[in-house]
Amino acid sequence: MSAGSVRPRTIAVIAPLRHPIREPHAGGLEAMVWDRVRMLRARGHRVLLCAVEGSQFQEDAPAAFRLPAAVWPDEVDATDSTYPPGHLDRAIPALEEALDFIRRHADTIDLVDNHSLHPQPLTWADRLGVPVVTTLHTPPLPALVEAARTAIHPGRFLAVSAYTAAEWWAHGVDALVVPNAIDVNRWRLGPGGRGLVWFGRIVPEKGAHLAVQAARLTGRQLRIAGRVGDAPYFRQHIRPFLGDGIEYLGPLRQPALAQLVGGSACALVTPLWAEPFGLVVAEAQATGTPVAAFDIGGIGEVAGTAPAVRLVPAGDVEALAEAAEQLASARGGDGRHRRQTRAAAITRFSLDHRAAELETVFDRSAAVARPGADAWV
Repeated sequence: MSAGSVRPRTIAVIAPLRHPIREPHAGGLEAMVWDRVRMLRARGHRVLLCAVEGSQFQEDAPAAFRLPAAVWPDEVDATDSTYPPGHLDRAIPALEEALDFIRRHADTIDLVDNHSLHPQPLTWADRLGVPVVTTLHTPPLPALVEAARTAIHPGRFLAVSAYTAAEWWAHGVDALVVPNAIDVNRWRLGPGGRGLVWFGRIVPEKGAHLAVQAARLTGRQLRIAGRVGDAPYFRQHIRPFLGDGIEYLGPLRQPALAQLVGGSACALVTPLWAEPFGLVVAEAQATGTPVAAFDIGGIGEVAGTAPAVRLVPAGDVEALAEAAEQLASARGGDGRHRRQTRAAAITRFSLDHRAAELETVFDRSAAVARPGADAWV
């Protein structure tokens, strides 16, 4: 489907309440929303981004769509699993004010593209007068499950993987699988190298400390890139082990990050929780870099049958090191293998390929009767 075959629409995109949607990306969810807004605008849609203040793409958004930032009194206490004291007391009412703006301007907005990890967009769906499409990015969160099950017309649900869809189905929420996608024009083919790379949010469940251990076993350099999302974890489990070939580069903007990943022999992916998708697997492959990863959650689904990905049992550092060494030796600097790896990633994860699929879902959702009528997708 071409960009011009779907009527341009006005779409309100609701981002999570924690981090701004801007580079360097706070995490995969923020990167995905950033790409979504860019893609929709490039295809002719008007996008109003409801997100934390300081986000990009809010030049046309109403003031009500600028939500309060999460500011920690002391950054040494900052984590991605909690909020600063009093933040939700400000953020939730602000989100409800944004939803009320949508309700009052329902005649000018065609659809809500919801990525919030809070239940308010679902609990308001019945009264918005605008169809809501919610993407499930996480395991079933109790508050979201309750809202999805009790709302009369919560809208359509999309899941980022079949694994995630199955988890939500077990809790009574039916979702269409629409995998995440990446901009392969920004994740370009790299030349490879000798060292290893780990990139992502630095939080306990992402397991960067196990990547450090695996790299030590291979004897290869490891470069780590990403935002520290749990300051105590970084202080205790990462910082003491830096040096002697282990380097932390901090959060990088996407061009620099793509260059780092594409200049590596192998990417290590070490989740210790049931990863809903595993965007870093797709991103690394798009640069031609092979991936050694723990087989947990949706990681295996993203890996598929790609020969450039080796999966090992979650937490098995020795197996991870062995897989990384095999991939780095056989494929990390081989131009032909790297081109094949990238080609497969483009076929499966290109944002351009996914755009038409997503646009069709949006078009059908926006075309049916508004919430409260008999017809609902």
